[in-house]
Amino acid sequence: MTTTTPALLLKGLTKTFDRPAVDGLDLTVRAGEFYGLLGPNGAGKTTTLRIVAGLLRPDAGSVSVFGTDALADPVAAKRVVAWVSDEPMIYDRLSPFEYLEFVAGLWNIDAAAAETKARHLIDWLGLGPHAHERCQGFSKGMRQKVALAGALVHDPRLIILDEPLTGLDAGSARQVKDVLAERVRAGGTVIMTTHILEVAERMAERIGVIADGRLIAEGTLEELRREAGRDGTSLEDVFLDLVAARSAAA
Repeated sequence: MTTTTPALLLKGLTKTFDRPAVDGLDLTVRAGEFYGLLGPNGAGKTTTLRIVAGLLRPDAGSVSVFGTDALADPVAAKRVVAWVSDEPMIYDRLSPFEYLEFVAGLWNIDAAAAETKARHLIDWLGLGPHAHERCQGFSKGMRQKVALAGALVHDPRLIILDEPLTGLDAGSARQVKDVLAERVRAGGTVIMTTHILEVAERMAERIGVIADGRLIAEGTLEELRREAGRDGTSLEDVFLDLVAARSAAA
């Protein structure tokens, strides 16, 4: 179910390291949609998402998550957000089942409910045969699925994924994509960055393109095609044209 309150509202978001990584970014993601955030390397995608997830503090601007000021009340915002990076961050000495119980404990989820949730997520992601093996020897695909399961333990309303399919085999990638699509069908919101443009083309309802820390184009694939003058072409062609036009105008 969607609401009139945006899942994410960014206004004037700014973060500078050696140079501006995010430069006055305005962005709105609707509740209940799958949003693809695309851009060339160094465009500011990861920095933006790390700020939304509460892992970085912006230099300026505002972050609202389902109406909650994430900068003034980061704990409340984190309760409804999940973050999954391209490098799975899990505890190697734990099994998937132990890891999910551990994460559930951090969220103060009742032990019985946590066990039920852990078993459901493990089965959902095809980790059943390895549920009680240590994660230490897992492939990247299996580790990524464990990390995704951990992110879903507290039933987040907003899932943020930074290149979640990088390095996954076709089977693992399909399982992850199916899980994300099901979450959106159930009313959740997903924001994903990816360099695999075919994935964004198939899955994202709306797509935002950023370059040099600014949003340079946004809309459905058809809307982006019209903006780029590329009717009927692939997202890859549209994306490259939009980024090239931005570079030429800079």
